[in-house]
Amino acid sequence: MDPLTQGLLGVTASQNLASRSAYQRRVAGIGFLAGMAADLDVLIRSPADPLLFLEFHRQFTHSLVFIPLAGALLGTLLYTLFARKKLPLWQCIVLACAGYATHGLLDACTTYGTQLLWPFSSTRIAWNTLSIIDPLYTLPLLALCVLALKPGRRWAARTALAWALIYPGIGWIQRDRAEAAGLQLALSRGHRVDQLEAKPAFANLLLWKTIYRSGETFFVDGIRAGRELRVYPGSSIPRLDIARDLPFLQANSQQAIDLERFRWFSKGYIALDPTNPLRVVDIRYSLLPNEIEALWSIELAPQAPDQHVTFANHRNDARAKSRTLWQMLLGREVVKPQTIALENTAIEHHHIDTSTDSQDHNSP
Repeated sequence: MDPLTQGLLGVTASQNLASRSAYQRRVAGIGFLAGMAADLDVLIRSPADPLLFLEFHRQFTHSLVFIPLAGALLGTLLYTLFARKKLPLWQCIVLACAGYATHGLLDACTTYGTQLLWPFSSTRIAWNTLSIIDPLYTLPLLALCVLALKPGRRWAARTALAWALIYPGIGWIQRDRAEAAGLQLALSRGHRVDQLEAKPAFANLLLWKTIYRSGETFFVDGIRAGRELRVYPGSSIPRLDIARDLPFLQANSQQAIDLERFRWFSKGYIALDPTNPLRVVDIRYSLLPNEIEALWSIELAPQAPDQHVTFANHRNDARAKSRTLWQMLLGREVVKPQTIALENTAIEHHHIDTSTDSQDHNSP
């Protein structure tokens, strides 16, 4: 989640634990800084290893077992810096622990994946109930946290806590609706579903990206989960097959190791970029929910098997895509993306509308 939301959730936790304190600003400050602190792991980078940050971001700093240690260190530091003689040390540590604890749990609500159970498991837990940025979640938290700064407004802190829990709960319901619609769409195409996920589109819980795998092919579609469901058919792409797509890749080379690191990070949702035979993309993320235009990728170098792969971010035509995204939010017709196919793979897409009244798609 974005740093502001992380900090505000930390404030919400601290304000609810010390809502009667006369030093609300200090209480909020401790919660805000503790709520953001786990993302200091973004500093763990290496110019020699472009994928190092993928391994360590949302790893030990976000794990449940790290909360007491991080809270004690942060609480002591913040007590020393600005809470001395205002709040007791033990209270600073408790507030810092509470604020810090919210970070990993909130990140697990997003789609990126968080190693909550590290060091016992390296599984990236992603509940897919919140977009990485969502103003409808953040702005009410901001308003309520500010209101709770004044004494006698305990209700504001309580309301903020309720909103912090209710909104991801709505996301959970919406995710399940989108997954059910994605499954129905796959069955209508006569496909066997081997893997399926639904992820919220950018900054909302109305539009969802569904990805399912049938055999060796991924299918990506958009779902508008309003009062009625609407499908925006998307594209398909073959799952990465090393023998077919990267025949030059040497087993146990550094590039082969890096490819497996990227596969782990992407939960196996990787494919060869049809426009670049050396680029492997993570198909989970795109600006539009029904497209396969990856936001990041790795690129291999056949001539240098023992060098690290390169990592790249992609932001293609964001302004035009934002207009299309808005049309989808309103439930209007949009131009369907080109179907992506490799070699002799050609998958036909069928438009289905699961709404009971196909004439009304504008109601949320």
